[in-house]
Amino acid sequence: MKTLIIIPAYNEEASLGNTVAKLMTAVPEVDFLVVNDGSIDGTVAVCRDNGYPFLDLPCNLGLAGAFQAGIKYAYRHGYDCAIQFDADGQHLPQYIRDLEKAIETCDIAIGSRFVNHPKGTSLRMFGSNIIQSAIKLTTGETIHDPTSGMRAFNARMIKLLALGLNMGPEPDTVSYLIRSANAKVVEVPVTMAEREAGESYFNWKSSAKYMLRMTLSILFIQFFRKRLEGDAA
Repeated sequence: MKTLIIIPAYNEEASLGNTVAKLMTAVPEVDFLVVNDGSIDGTVAVCRDNGYPFLDLPCNLGLAGAFQAGIKYAYRHGYDCAIQFDADGQHLPQYIRDLEKAIETCDIAIGSRFVNHPKGTSLRMFGSNIIQSAIKLTTGETIHDPTSGMRAFNARMIKLLALGLNMGPEPDTVSYLIRSANAKVVEVPVTMAEREAGESYFNWKSSAKYMLRMTLSILFIQFFRKRLEGDAA
């Protein structure tokens, strides 16, 4: 299987080098691509100094836009599997093989913290439960960790994500793909580490907005999305 690991990076100068080093040690034969999402620190310098393959976006597009850029690269270069992987050290490279193996028999594999372990009681976990319930209500599928950023997509999904409009790797898109493309989703049990350094895409305010936006999109907007795309075709 020809796999590309896509690493969106926004101001990850302090953590990117260590993250990539661990990745290259664990899966040295797997390709990776850093997508510098308009960073204002030395993220690009880290890529250049170490010879990392990277895309340098001229402005900050956000996590979804950065991943879409990587997905388009994966599609144009004929990859069979694309894996979203955080630059901050939270995602552990020892699970890459498990995600690849899962993709052999499904369309989307999600690295899940909560297949075998209960969620906590934080505000973020409350939001995760709301999104999980919305996906269950609209698709009939149970995804225990819908907000996990460690996701793998097969070639069919890569094409849909690369060519579709507003197809970021988010819970509402996963829900949409289940409904409109009969995507088969599995969860692979993983553990995650704490952020090593750098700047997160999300703070508490943006996280709350994200949870609300995802829930509304899954419950309402997704049901118009397919009809609009069908009309356009």
